[in-house]
Formats: sequence, C-alpha cells, structure tokens
Amino acid sequence: MNNSRTPNRVLDEFARIFTDTAGAAQGVRREVETAIRSQTERVIHQLELVQREEFEVVREMAIRARAENEELKRRIAELEGRSHSSPVDPGAPASPAAPTL
Repeated sequence: MNNSRTPNRVLDEFARIFTDTAGAAQGVRREVETAIRSQTERVIHQLELVQREEFEVVREMAIRARAENEELKRRIAELEGRSHSSPVDPGAPASPAAPTL
C-alpha cells in the first residue's frame, strides 16, 4: 500500500509545483504589463502626443471654423457682386427724389 501512495505523492507534489509556478508566472506577467504601460505613458508624455478626445474636440472646432469661413466667403462674394453690378454715385440721393412743391 505504501507503493501506491508514492506515485500519488509525487503527482501531488508535481501539481503543487506547477500551480505555484503558474501563479508566479501570472505575477511576473502583471509586473511586466505594468512596467510596459508605465514606460509607454512616459514616452507618450515626452512626445507631447494628444489624447484622442482632445484631438476630436479640435477637429470639430476646425470643421465648424471651415464651414463658417466658407459661409463668410460666400456672403462677401455676394456683397461684392451687388456693389459691382449697381455702382452707386456718392452724390446721388439714396432714394428717388421726392417731388418738390
């Protein structure tokens, strides 16, 4: 009976070692991930990269500014078109002359 327990003890010991090793490996993996994340954040900060949210806000502002600029260009062209199509004599009255009595 002692011989039958010996293989079980060996297998139990092997399973315990394997479990301990797997746990240690997970701990090392977490430490490496933390170190890599920290290093990456430091490099990103040094490069002065912007976060995606900040980029999107500035992008939307640029889109609105471009649309406003295009609208202002259109209005200027329209106003310039009016002034070129009907030149105004600075000495002429702004409205038709009223009949004099």
